Amino acid sequence: QVQLVESGGGLVQAGGSLRVSCTASGSTFSSYMGWFRQAPGKEREFVAAIVWSGAATYYADSVKGRFTISRDNAKNTVYLQMNSLKPEDTAVYYCAGHPIGSVYYSSSYAYWGQGTQVTVSS
Repeated sequence: QVQLVESGGGLVQAGGSLRVSCTASGSTFSSYMGWFRQAPGKEREFVAAIVWSGAATYYADSVKGRFTISRDNAKNTVYLQMNSLKPEDTAVYYCAGHPIGSVYYSSSYAYWGQGTQVTVSS
């Protein structure tokens, strides 16, 4: 069993930066880790994913060039650095692990964190 705990959310002005973290405990750190987000009234959507080695990363088109996913396996932690934030980035951000299937689909992931709120003001 894997437990995922996100941290680092908050309120930031448009154009600003924020880094959210996800620390895993309880079992082996998953080979792939992903970030998803869900805004009020919308479906949960893929943001980014990273392979164990960090050699491969995947991004949604909406965040490409602005967000960077990384991981520190010694700390069992995955990060999402968010730059040039926009009001439309406002959402609850979820960390997910151990996908079986495509990393782009939330249904692929077995483990989820509780989420951390990111609010971008205009």
